Amino acid sequence: MADTYDLIVLGSGPGGYVAAIRASQLGLKVAIVERERLGGICLNWGCIPTKALLRTSEIYHYMTHAADYGLKAEKIGFDLSKIVDRSRKVSGQLNAGVKSLMKKNKVTVVEGVGALTGKGKLSVRQGNGTVDLEAKHILIATGARARDLPFAKADGKRIWTYRHAMVPEVMPTKLLVIGSGAIGVEFASFYNDMGAEVTIVEMLPRILPVEDEEVSAFMEKRLTKDGIRIVTGAGVEKIDSGAQGVKATIKGKDGKSVTEEYSHVIVAIGIVPNTEEIGLEKLGVATERGHIKVDGFGRTNVEGIYAIGDVTGAPWLAHKASHEGVVCVEKIAGENPHAFETWNIPGCTYSRPQVASVGLTEAKAKEQGRTVKVGKFPFIGNGKAIALGEADGFIKTVFDAKTGELLGAHMVGAEVTELIQGYVVARQLETTEAELMETVFAHPTLSEMMHESVLGAYGKALHF
Repeated sequence: MADTYDLIVLGSGPGGYVAAIRASQLGLKVAIVERERLGGICLNWGCIPTKALLRTSEIYHYMTHAADYGLKAEKIGFDLSKIVDRSRKVSGQLNAGVKSLMKKNKVTVVEGVGALTGKGKLSVRQGNGTVDLEAKHILIATGARARDLPFAKADGKRIWTYRHAMVPEVMPTKLLVIGSGAIGVEFASFYNDMGAEVTIVEMLPRILPVEDEEVSAFMEKRLTKDGIRIVTGAGVEKIDSGAQGVKATIKGKDGKSVTEEYSHVIVAIGIVPNTEEIGLEKLGVATERGHIKVDGFGRTNVEGIYAIGDVTGAPWLAHKASHEGVVCVEKIAGENPHAFETWNIPGCTYSRPQVASVGLTEAKAKEQGRTVKVGKFPFIGNGKAIALGEADGFIKTVFDAKTGELLGAHMVGAEVTELIQGYVVARQLETTEAELMETVFAHPTLSEMMHESVLGAYGKALHF
């Protein structure tokens, strides 16, 4: 006889486990099904362990530049196995935390590979046996995986995805990163700081293509200054992998193809939703280019089947999945949440320097026919940034000239992934330039630049 629940969540990433917790808080009897480790890709193989690696490379960078701060450091080096071990321990600690949360919130954890078998029915394969579950509501939160190159699939030896790049057995000497989104730029930054010779190849005309054009231009200039070679408007046509390295044929924007040798390749060209073999076709769940189609409450076209997170499409961000999960289960439980929208989701890249943004770029705002006012303030004008030795970067704000609405904010520099939330809150509260200009910011802080950027949009900047 099948075990019966009010809600079954398939997948325990940041969308799935948060949805399970909120559902339990609302009085639902909940089970969560996971085929690998609680916390999903983000906690175990994505957001968290990469930040642990990037923290290591940041500290290593400061150690090798100790003289800039009046310090002396000699015989600086690193132990790669210990770097990786620290990253894995950070993930392990958080994985244990999710287990504790499931227990605290009385969520039943079912380990195994789950698939829909009928309306309100889900079967979980465990070794040679299966466990049958039933629920009025089933929430799919199966996430996504790295996209392979069709002509050179990742082997974990010379051709890596993000997952292989987090647990290297040897440090690359000459690294090719294919793709310049957040994942590609973060790994390029990490390995460059650790001493590898890094090349980024991007098919589009600029790196970090979803960011504001000025941010992309700044990052290309800064990463190039730091020793990273950047090739835009180019594509990788062929990769031959051997015992000693790889040969990559790159076709440049001039149409010419050049073959170059590298020790390793990281493929960071996007993701593929995990929608195969979970029973969607059996129930007629609608998909588009592999992603499950949902409304603002996570509802699919099939009654009782819901979906959230990466499996539903862009933006592919953990915090987006978590919020979707809360909205979805609150609707299921009879609450009255606002339908989920993507207009105010911040994006962060944890490279050195960091990049963060929310809302419309200047170009997108103009494409929408908006008349805009733009403010920009450089890190070099901020006392705290200079004291930190982090005077590279800027903060840019885009306002609607007619209404004063904050349309977007774009940052590059130290700790901007923390600063961006101030603008996210401002947009959520529908704050205009007037409230932001009248807000008092503490001194000396990096956040003062947020104020100055707003003032600058209206010709009132005080320190630049």
